[in-house]
Parts: sequence; structure tokens; C-alpha cells
Amino acid sequence: MTTRILVVGGGYVGMYAALRLGRRLRDGEATVTVVDPRSYMTYQPFLPEAGAGSIQPRHTVVPLRQTLRRTEVVTAWVERIDHEHKVACVRPIEGEEYEIPYDVLLMAVGSVPRTLPIPGLADWATGFKNVEEAIALRNKGLEALDIAEGATDPEIRERALTFVFVGGGFAGVEAMAELEDLLRYATRYLHRVRPEDLRFVLVEASGRILPEVGEEMGRWTVEELRMRGIDVRLNTRLESTVEGRVVLSDGTTMLSDTVVWTAGVRAHPMLASTDLPLDERGRLRCRADLAVEGVPDAWGAGDCAAIPDLTRPGEFCQPSAQHAVRQAKVLADNVVASLRGEPTRDYRHANNGSVASLGLYKGVAQVKGVRLKGFPAWFLHRTYHMSKVPTLRRKVSVVTDWTIAFAFKRDVTSLWPTHEPRHDFSAVARGNLPSQRP
Repeated sequence: MTTRILVVGGGYVGMYAALRLGRRLRDGEATVTVVDPRSYMTYQPFLPEAGAGSIQPRHTVVPLRQTLRRTEVVTAWVERIDHEHKVACVRPIEGEEYEIPYDVLLMAVGSVPRTLPIPGLADWATGFKNVEEAIALRNKGLEALDIAEGATDPEIRERALTFVFVGGGFAGVEAMAELEDLLRYATRYLHRVRPEDLRFVLVEASGRILPEVGEEMGRWTVEELRMRGIDVRLNTRLESTVEGRVVLSDGTTMLSDTVVWTAGVRAHPMLASTDLPLDERGRLRCRADLAVEGVPDAWGAGDCAAIPDLTRPGEFCQPSAQHAVRQAKVLADNVVASLRGEPTRDYRHANNGSVASLGLYKGVAQVKGVRLKGFPAWFLHRTYHMSKVPTLRRKVSVVTDWTIAFAFKRDVTSLWPTHEPRHDFSAVARGNLPSQRP
């Protein structure tokens, strides 16, 4: 009977591991099944540019079925895993739950936003972890300019023109910088909203931002953002955002319709519904070769796993795309080696550096001890991620998007109504005809 390898999660680790397994496994040696509620992998480093309109949103995602030709892809949620009996219970998009038996398990469920019990956060804020959130942020930002342009009430204008980002890591800084760049550009087509009317606030609980690029470049980034008129609040926490009334720990209050939470991630809570060993932070306990500690035929990698960092004894690998992509290759190779009775190898990767985009033609980077800022860092950021995005088609699509964006003016159209596509039809069907709409 053919061995079945079950991959739970179709993100970085899941897709890259399944892709490599498809190449490494011999015909008939094993079958690979990937289960994920989305039928595509999101290349998250491109989400800020998708939010700014530099890249088409669909070009930031990679369809799993087209990419994993030798893999069965199941679009469903994994509800429970009984590894003792090697059975996973899955829930499809529609229909009843059912079980998938397997022989080897690869856990790659990734992470979810790490939130806190802050009043109003669940009702008012949004995250920035998937393409839907990137699209919504772009549309909401541009819609806010339309609202402010036609509003006479100062409170409405303050709500519309204040944008609060919580978290000074890559996601928060890049998303805020790209949106700020776009919206200030868009004001040139307005009459009653000027660039200086927009208020951007970055809230960070620690004393620095972008720790991955080093302390010196992190300080430079703070200065750069403040020179652009962005209010960077270090050593500050979000206390409340009930009904859009933002309260910070330093006593500052403001009104904002746009609050974006990017303050870290935590292992996917689905892991609690397994019989696999977890650490105190809810992560899968793994060895350096990515096998689950003390459990045969179970493997893990990425944000959901606590993997010893052999380059920094006593620490674990950080949750980053750089680690996830490289772990996926080692994971697949070790699974194949295990099936063939061959020795496995430990995952070891020294961080070569980090790059971040701060808007069009602006960036910051530290690569192998070399510090870059401004245009060189921005160019390196684009070059690196273009080389890493999966499939030739996506690479060509991204470069084409960039070329069009360079040659023509930026698109500043808000498509906020797409988030409620049935609104107008439902109104007409109920006899409540919206004014000035067909």
C-alpha cells in the first residue's frame, strides 16, 4: 500500500515542502495530500505593495492546484488530528466533516495574529496577514479620502484622515509606509484634503522598530518616518479603540476609522486540537531535523514550530518567511530520507540580513553587515522578493505590474463597494432605491 503523506497547511512551508516532495519522490513511492481552507499560497512580503496598488492582488497569490501538479489538494479546515491512530478530521467548505487517514504527518499550519484583550480591538481593528486584508486596507484608505473631501463635520474628517498602525515589525511599518505614500499622492486630485491633513500614527510597545535590520538602521527608519510627518510612538501601547476612539498608554486620544493591528504572531491555535507535544507558547516541539520530539512519523516547520536555532544556541528560529522557505526544503528532504531509511540532516541557517520597503523608491536594509537605505535598499527589496516569489508566471506578472506602475500615474480608485457587492441590488429589490445609483 502506498504511503500517504498529509501536509496540513498550504502556506510557505506546506506549498514548498509539497512541491519538493513531488520532485523527490519516486513514482508510486508515496502520495502527498495538502489540506488548507484556501486554495492558494499568499506571498506575504508583497502584501504592502498590493495594498498600495503597485502589484495586482491576484499576483501575490500562487494557486496550489496549478503549482502542485503531483499533489492532491483538499480545500478544507483540519479540525482535529489523532496522530496515535493517524487520522485527521477535516471540515470542507460545505458539507459534513470526514476523516483522512495518513502514514506521515507534516504540520505547516503557520500562525495567526497575536492579539490582546483590548476593548474594541475585535470590533474595530483589522489585521494585515492576507490578501483580502491588503485589498480592504487600500480601498478603505482611498474611500476615507472621498469621505473627508465631502464632509463638513470636523469629527468625520478626523476619523477618516487618521490611520493608526499598531506594531513596529515588518508588516506594520511596510503597510503603513506604502499606504501613506499612496494616500498623500492621491490628495493631488482632491480640493479639500491636503497631504498635511492626513495623520499616520505608528504605535510600538518596545523602544525600537524593525529589530531585524539592526539598531542603527531601526533608528534611521524612525527618523525617516518622522520626517515624512508620521507620528511614531515608541514605548507606547494601545489601550482602547472602542467605536474608533483610540486611546494610547501615554494618554493620547484620537478618532480613527482605520486601526491596523500588526503586533506579532502566535502559533495557530489548531495545534491544541492534536495529540502532539506543544511548548508553553503553543508551538509544536521539534528537533533540529524538524521531526516532532518523541513522536514517530510527525514533522513540523514554520511559524507553528519551535525549532532550535543552531546558529544561536539556546534560542529558536524566528517566525519569518526566510526561515519557512528554507525549512520547507529540509523538511521534504528529511521526510524522503526517513521513508528510505537514510539519515536526516539538521536545519541550520544563518540570517543573511533583512530588507524592508518604506514606500515607492524608499527602503532600508542590512545584508551581511552592509547597511543600505533609500533607493538602493528599495531596489534590493524588490529584486530579492521578485526572485523568491514562486513560479515563472508570477515573476513575470509582478515585473509587468511594476513596469506599468513606473510608466503611468498611480491608480487611486477606491473599490470599497466591492466589499458589499449585493448592497445596491438588495436595496433595489427591497424598493429602497439608492440615490444617484443605477
